[in-house]
Amino acid sequence: MRRETQNILLVLLGGALLKISFSGLYLRYVQKSLLPLLIAAGVVMIGLALFAIVTDIRRGKAAAEDHGHAHSSRSTWLMLLPVMAVFLISPPALGGDVVNSAADTNQTQRSRNLLGDLPSGDVIPLSMTEFVTRTAWDESGTLDGRRVKLTGFLLRAEGDSFVARLAISCCAADARPLKVRMTGDVPALPDEQWVEVTGQVVPKSANEKNSWVPSFTVESFTAVAEPVEPYES
Repeated sequence: MRRETQNILLVLLGGALLKISFSGLYLRYVQKSLLPLLIAAGVVMIGLALFAIVTDIRRGKAAAEDHGHAHSSRSTWLMLLPVMAVFLISPPALGGDVVNSAADTNQTQRSRNLLGDLPSGDVIPLSMTEFVTRTAWDESGTLDGRRVKLTGFLLRAEGDSFVARLAISCCAADARPLKVRMTGDVPALPDEQWVEVTGQVVPKSANEKNSWVPSFTVESFTAVAEPVEPYES
């Protein structure tokens, strides 16, 4: 690969990293805590490319082009396709396909010492991670009789309706599915519509046979926009 091509690719790759960083699209790929590293990587790539370009110009490389290699391989320019996809296309966050294809559901951190006291209030907003962890591992039943609000996307499978979400430890590649089976009146909304659901857990409904998927009696159901951070961490 010629130096000019290398420099162009570095500029474009660095620009793509900065674009997804400052537009917030990076949250569809990695955790929020990795933003400084993405920005730093983008700046370094562009800086290296600009340094190489200036160096080549000073050495007269641009004028001394080897006519025997005036064209680059088409395969080299195919490397630009992923970069252009980032600039031109906004890929969605992972969703229902990942949840349905997962061999194991509700892969939570199985440790009771992670469970603290629940906040006070008539309705408790909880992450899906904390909700499914408590239903599976909190034998004291602290959620029983408490009204809880969950945020996730709607998913239907085998005649059941679920509210689901994906959690990541680092990036989308390690996404793990979380889902809760809903009972009661569930509106006819399309799959993967983001919703806020308020209701109560069915006590002892999460067990090993159903992959620790709890049941949730729906009291209210509201369609919402996809959150800025689609994944839990």
